[in-house]
Amino acid sequence: MEHDAIAVVDFGGQYAHLIATKVRHHGVLAEIRQPEDQLDAFRKYRGIIISGSPSLSSHGEDSAYTKGIYDLKVPILGLCFGHQEIAKHYGGKVIHGGREWGRAQLHLNREHPIFAGLGPVEQVWMSHFDSVAAVGPEFEELGFTVNADGSTDHRFAAIGSDSLRRYGFQYHPEVDDTVHGDEMIANFVLNICDCRPTWSMDGFLEEQCERIRNQADGGSVFLLASGGVDSTVAAAIIGRAIGPERLHLLHIDNGLMRKDESSQVLQLIHQLGLDAHVNFVDASETFLSALGDETDPERKRRIIGDTFIDVFQVEAVRLGLENHLLGQGTIYPDTIETGATKRSDTIKTHHNRVPIIEQMIAEGKVIEPLADLYKVEVRELGERLGIPHDVVWRHPFPGPGLGVRLLCSDGTADRSGFDTIEPALEQVSERFGLDTMLLPIRSVGVKADLRAYEHPVLLSGSVPWPTLTDAASTITADVPGINRCIWNLGGAHPQAIRPLAATVTRERLDVLREADHVVMQALARHGLYHEIWQCPTVMVPVQLDDKQGELIVVRPVLSQRAMTASPAELPERMLDELRRTILALPGVGSLALDITSKPPGTIEWE
Repeated sequence: MEHDAIAVVDFGGQYAHLIATKVRHHGVLAEIRQPEDQLDAFRKYRGIIISGSPSLSSHGEDSAYTKGIYDLKVPILGLCFGHQEIAKHYGGKVIHGGREWGRAQLHLNREHPIFAGLGPVEQVWMSHFDSVAAVGPEFEELGFTVNADGSTDHRFAAIGSDSLRRYGFQYHPEVDDTVHGDEMIANFVLNICDCRPTWSMDGFLEEQCERIRNQADGGSVFLLASGGVDSTVAAAIIGRAIGPERLHLLHIDNGLMRKDESSQVLQLIHQLGLDAHVNFVDASETFLSALGDETDPERKRRIIGDTFIDVFQVEAVRLGLENHLLGQGTIYPDTIETGATKRSDTIKTHHNRVPIIEQMIAEGKVIEPLADLYKVEVRELGERLGIPHDVVWRHPFPGPGLGVRLLCSDGTADRSGFDTIEPALEQVSERFGLDTMLLPIRSVGVKADLRAYEHPVLLSGSVPWPTLTDAASTITADVPGINRCIWNLGGAHPQAIRPLAATVTRERLDVLREADHVVMQALARHGLYHEIWQCPTVMVPVQLDDKQGELIVVRPVLSQRAMTASPAELPERMLDELRRTILALPGVGSLALDITSKPPGTIEWE
């Protein structure tokens, strides 16, 4: 069937494929196009959406794209960078300034079809350094954002020209934190572009099965089965496409697993009827030896990814499967955060996107049926494939496992930038009645589509949850050099902090494994497991005051697709329980709750 389609021009922003996902959610085919694609490639579409980008429109970065799209007689919607490019192309002005990230309140100037069915004030999600300062003669300001005191903060947050059928949003309607962004995209696609909703997930599943059959070409597929949602759904789809007898599964215990993880994975494979060819190897010593004394988060990820492939290749030879295709449960956030598209910034490298995998993909040796999907779509597919509900809705767990939740350090305090950060931090935190302490380490974050490797800050004080999260948003937005805020759960505000020399060892992993198990059990016991999207437990090699042991940080977040996330509030009864149980573990000295949104803090710390 011929579908009406929307082109999503991918300038390398984190959310390009999420835009396509949202469009498909409304039954309209969306296809990713590159900015330098020839103009003829765009002629078949009923509308175009231009994505965000790590590039700065104000500096003319990434400006050599196919601008002939503006001559096409179809509606165009620009988001963030795309919004700025549309404004600039039609005579407006873009400046480097007015940075925002996180929630903002969009005030609409008038009713408009692109905002049909919405209220006069809408919560939206910002993540940008550049701003539109003026628009051309055929454009109008459709909406603006305001400060907490009610004064105008950001002009031209939404612009439009009905005569040209060109529109721009400075914010990201494709992320779930823009509460009615889905409706805004639907209004553009269904009403302004007049698309017919004829695309479906069932059709996508059948297309993927056909693609797998063609790629496998009568051969077999060898898949690394972690037992997570993604690899399980990928295995089920591949099994459906080519039959379980041609699917060979390998589960590797890398020593970085959760408590009792491997035995549960093998039980699941049997339950799904995919155990015609299942293999297991305990490679924990191999992984721990490879990680050695490494402390850098990016290098740790690469070591884990490379070691996975090394073990896979050894096992493939041992099992006589070295010429089989490799199956992976890669989903789109893995790809975009690794910087795998031409323009995307590397936020963190995923184990299924290390160079050797990229080479195998280029050679056509990898099957990834989920590579264009987000977690919520993977779960929808899982339900359709009959995978048990508890498995489909299990919390996401990173491929490198606890290896990226066990922070490492050579024991040297990283206080770079403290002289400037601390005075600014003190000025902001006083407004919220909180004590603050910068951590002399760094964690990975993301700001305006760029990797931010910056300092976390510890907040202490008994204030209401909204005050805490407001403080975290304000600090990360207004104080350069900070991308993460954690709330002290261990009592009085510490007076001293020192980093500890620590690497990936079995002893540290066992402590973290137990703390993680305590958190997972508590979420289930308090009825929060399915409400919370993900809850990493992180071990940070710092000592507060004279407390013997490391800092454990609990990171509960609310999300749907992992590209954005909000910190989740935990009930006081659960916090008390965590204090009692986790602080009693050998090797643990302090406990904190991560209260940072994404952006600017990634869900995982590394």
